[in-house]
Amino acid sequence: MKKLLASLAIGVTTFALGATEITGTGASFPYPVYKEWIKGYYKETGNRVNYTPTGSGTGIKEVAKRHVDFGGTDKPLPPKLLDKGKLYQFPTVIGGIVLAYNIPGADKLKLSESAIKGIVLGKIAYWDNPTITKDNPDLNLPHKKIIFVHRSDKSGTTFNFTYYLSKMSPEWNRLYGARKMINWPTDAQGRGIAGKGNFGVSAAIKTNPYSIGYVDYADAKKNGLKMAIIQGADGKFVAPTPENFAKGAENAGFDPKKDFYKIIAYPKTGYPIIAATFILLPQEKVETNKAVVKFFQYGFNHDEVAQQLGYIPLPQSVKKQVEQYWTEKGLK
Repeated sequence: MKKLLASLAIGVTTFALGATEITGTGASFPYPVYKEWIKGYYKETGNRVNYTPTGSGTGIKEVAKRHVDFGGTDKPLPPKLLDKGKLYQFPTVIGGIVLAYNIPGADKLKLSESAIKGIVLGKIAYWDNPTITKDNPDLNLPHKKIIFVHRSDKSGTTFNFTYYLSKMSPEWNRLYGARKMINWPTDAQGRGIAGKGNFGVSAAIKTNPYSIGYVDYADAKKNGLKMAIIQGADGKFVAPTPENFAKGAENAGFDPKKDFYKIIAYPKTGYPIIAATFILLPQEKVETNKAVVKFFQYGFNHDEVAQQLGYIPLPQSVKKQVEQYWTEKGLK
């Protein structure tokens, strides 16, 4: 018995000594799935992954300064910026950005492109505006001011949402464009609320009646928020479901030669507000990068976790491209 216990002790010690620990920060959009991958990875391997959802802007900044082992961003960096920062980049998962709302008694709200433009530009101030009510004849929408909830931090979710708005609305594109942080017109009108991270936006919507805001599907679902059915690029109204996210993501068109730089919001069909999320790695940290890649390889092998949370796993063809990219860059 003593020999058996001694043998077990040696095995445990060896396991602990062989374990690794890596740290990352950045996008909050993929945090729900990363959190579950981290739990499973530790249980299976004993290796620790620490990830703090601080926003894409912070993720880019911290990995550029080499304060963390990897950075998360929903705004991909073009090859020139990657070269300048000596960074590698690859996608990990795809998800939907939804318009979550809090109108007591109003379920299955439909929002046309005209209604969405009017809300974000501050031109539609009340829920019973004719542009909204004409698509919702069965809803008794109140004469209440629309409170628009948005991110307070530099955010890839904001970038992808405003990229969608820029593609959908020439007026929005001319006035604001696609950015990680925006001075929203509704703030100037006293009808805006800012939340930090997707979870902060979800909490603000949940606690403020007559509010609406953009947030990732997983956080909206977790918080039990109502999600609007919105008009797509083809004119059809589309519900925010994983199946409809997948339809929009079918032809993402990632190119490993461009370090997978691609913004996929506003596809021709399917749900119109979708986004891929990315990981940034310092080129010189060879051994640490291999540890990071092992973790995301684990994630790629556990698609069911992403699917259960409402994310869309990368297509197998894209996964193969990412894995080949890892090999070519000496990351595995």
